[in-house]
Parts: sequence; C-alpha cells; structure tokens
Amino acid sequence: MKRDAALDTHWSQFSDFIAGAMGLHFPRERWPDLQRGLAGAAREFGFEDVSACVDWLLASSLTNVQLEVLASHLTIGETYFFRDTQTLAALSERILPELIRARRGREQRLRIWSAACCSGEEPYTLAILLHQLLPDLADWHVTIRATDINPRFLHKAAASVYGEWSFRDAPAGLKERYFTRTAVGKYVVIPEIRRLVSFTHLNLVEDVYPSPVTDTNAMDLICCRNVLMYFTPVQIEKVIGKLRHALVDEGWLAVSPSEAAHELFSRFATVTFPGAILYQKIDATLWTEQRYTPVPLDEITDFAAPATEAPGPWAPPALPMQPLPGPAREDPVPPEPSPAPYAVGESLYQQGHYAEAADTLTASFVRSAPDSRTFSLLARALANQGKLADALACCERWIAADKLDPASHYLRAVVLLEWGDSEQAHLSLQRVLYLRPEFVLAHFALGNLARGRGKNAEAARHFANALNALRRHQSSDLLAESDGLSAGRLTEIITSMTAIEKIPWET
Repeated sequence: MKRDAALDTHWSQFSDFIAGAMGLHFPRERWPDLQRGLAGAAREFGFEDVSACVDWLLASSLTNVQLEVLASHLTIGETYFFRDTQTLAALSERILPELIRARRGREQRLRIWSAACCSGEEPYTLAILLHQLLPDLADWHVTIRATDINPRFLHKAAASVYGEWSFRDAPAGLKERYFTRTAVGKYVVIPEIRRLVSFTHLNLVEDVYPSPVTDTNAMDLICCRNVLMYFTPVQIEKVIGKLRHALVDEGWLAVSPSEAAHELFSRFATVTFPGAILYQKIDATLWTEQRYTPVPLDEITDFAAPATEAPGPWAPPALPMQPLPGPAREDPVPPEPSPAPYAVGESLYQQGHYAEAADTLTASFVRSAPDSRTFSLLARALANQGKLADALACCERWIAADKLDPASHYLRAVVLLEWGDSEQAHLSLQRVLYLRPEFVLAHFALGNLARGRGKNAEAARHFANALNALRRHQSSDLLAESDGLSAGRLTEIITSMTAIEKIPWET
C-alpha cells in the first residue's frame, strides 16, 4: 500500500508538472496514457528507467525543445482528411460562401487558422474546400496558417505525404484530383493546394498570439478541434480567450463536437447548424472594410499643411476659448490624475479590446502629436481588427513624421504582408535593415516571405541572419514590435522552422 501511495504521489506530481509546463491535462484516469507516452520520451532523453526520467524532469528547468520532445510523445496524431463532415458542411455550405460574398469585389482576402493542425490533414482539407469554392482563387489573398506544438507532426505536414488511412472518410475522387500517387503507394498533396498552407510551431498555452508578427491575428475562421481536451480548465479558458481575440468581429471558431460547451464559449454567439455547433465573435462595434491603395514607399513625404499655407511643424487644432473659472473654493480637492491615453490604450489592447484601444489613441491626437509607440500600438490595434487600410495609413503617417524610425517601416511591411502586397513589403523590410541591420524581426519576416515563395535557400539565409542577430540578445529579452515575443522563443521557432524547411518543397 505504501509503495502504491508513493507511486501515486510520483505520478500526481508529474501530472501537475506537465499541466504547468505545457497545459496538458492528465487526470488520474489518463495516467496510463501519460505513462505510455513518457516511456517513449524517456528513451529519447537517454533513460532506460521511466521513474528516473520523471525524477530528472521534475528537477530540471526544461527548454522549449525538450518540452517539444515531451509533446511529441504525449499528444495523439489521430486525424484524416474531411474529418467531421457535418462541421465541414457548415463551413462549405454556409460560412465560407458568406465570407466570399462579403469580400468579393472588395478586399478579396480570407484568413484561416488551423490551430493544432497535427499532421496537416485539416489545413489541407480547408485549402481544398476553398479551391472548390473559389474559381477565381488566383485573384484572392488566402492565408491558411497551420500550427502545432508537436514538431514531428509539423514535419509530416510539411512533407504532405499520406497513406490510405488518411483517406478513410474522404469524398470520392479526392485522391485523383488533389494528390499525386508515388511509386510506393503514398499520396502527395499537389503544389497548387500545398502553397496555400504555411506551417509553424506554436504552443497554444505559452506562446504570444494574436499578433501580426506571428500572423495569428485578424482571422476569419479558426479551427481548434480535438485539442482543448488536453488542457486544464484554467488553460482552456485562457486559450479560448486568446483565440477570440485572434478573430475579427463576426469571425468563426470551430471546435470538435465533444468540446462544444456553452459555459466555455459564453462570450461567443452559439450558432447551430445541422449536426454541428460553431461559435461566432459578435461585438457591438462592427468594422467595415474599405478599399485602399498603399502609397509606394518612395512617394511617402512629410505631412504638410493645406496648400494655401506654408508647411510647418505639427500643431494641435485651435480649441474654442473656455470661460475663466470662478473663485476657487477655500479647500479645493485636487482631481484624480487621469491615466495617460497611451497607458489606457495599451491596457485595452492587452485585454483584446482593439477597437476601444484604437479609439482612445486616435482621440489623443487632438491633444498632442503622437509619438512612435502610439503609432505602433495604433497600427497593431487596427491590424488586429482586420482594418488593414487604416493600419497602413497609420504606418505611412508615422513614416512621414519620422522616416528614420525602422519600426515604422517594419510594421508597414507586416501589414502589407497580411494585405498580400509582398513587393511593397519586401521594399519596406529592406529599408528596415538599411536603417538598422540588426533588426531581428525584419530578417525573420524576409525569411517567411521567401519561404512563402518556395525559395527555401533564400529563406534559410534570412533565418540564419536572424539567428546571428538573436545571439546579441539575452534569451529573456523581449523583441521590439513583437507583441511580447522573447529572443529565446524566436530562436526556438526559427530552429524548428529551419528543420521543417529541409523537407523538399517540390515533389
């Protein structure tokens, strides 16, 4: 009995450790799953004895790479093409067609995130759906971001090679239309579909999102299926809140049927479809997209006064004269100092209230000229709402006020990439590095841009430059314009992405 109690304590401690370090939830009834997964991880860590491995893990300060090894053994990669047909029917028959109708002829953009994409079947399924729904796909800027905590799943997803078991519930003709059969009887996703999806490592519990920097913001649709069950209740609430912030107003969240629970999604509108429940983000203030043509970088000039006046420095508009105050009271009570507009805007931004943050910052322009951090926060708040035209205008006003600030050119590039204007984005990123060659995130963005074009050698060069620049930082340093991304975490992300890029793109 004492031995059993000791073992229970041992596994209870390790279960709590996994929950705290990774957000993965292994209650007592799932300890056999935990033990089986850890047996494989122990061998990879070089331990023959599982208990010794547990002792080492409990006593160690693990890196994200070591946590990824654990994740690769403790999460299950059970998925297939066109899984959960009723949810996919709601997407293909109602939600995606309505999004397409709303965007056609205006800003022809669609942004989708497959959070916890496993080995890639889900994001490729979504890409196939859009290929079927958009005969003019070439005229659209479609982003399908696919992320997972398990690097081995991402390797398989990037390779895009699948066996028969991945097609066990697939529609007839799917393999013939969208896959190429290999000599050994496997199936490879055709390049036309493969190019629509980008894979990267992301920990839903620990990493920074939403953020334009990681391209996890302003999503129209997020699929986060069969992953919440791995998290503790506290982590589930945290993840759902962050996913909600990552959606545009009226954006959609899809979870697996077994994870749908009204109490978890009380801040969403619950929409019932035949055999499926999806959740829609509804806010009081809805945004309207407007067509906008970015100003070419070499044409951005200083903002001047109207043509009838000589150009001059920034000055607030004249305000009407106010009557002089009456006699002061004998013992006046000093008013409570109001928080600075930037502090208020930053607090609202951190809570995911992007519209309110933008309104607060914009209103402050009447009282004083905006500085670089105000422009930066405003641009990100606008981009996170999907208001790319306004975000670009904000960046261009920032550049006009201070052409030598590399952060302004960097955020302009980030918004342009989201917009789909890679040429102008590339010029802005080059300007960033001209002004500050060690600007880490510019190297990272150029690597992602090259990767999206299938230029893996060029991407590897940019990522290597980013890693070299990161060596000048402490691991805990937060990178400028990154929404809180640390130097150490970006190093791990680039290392993981570089490993994925070793997989040949063309088949």
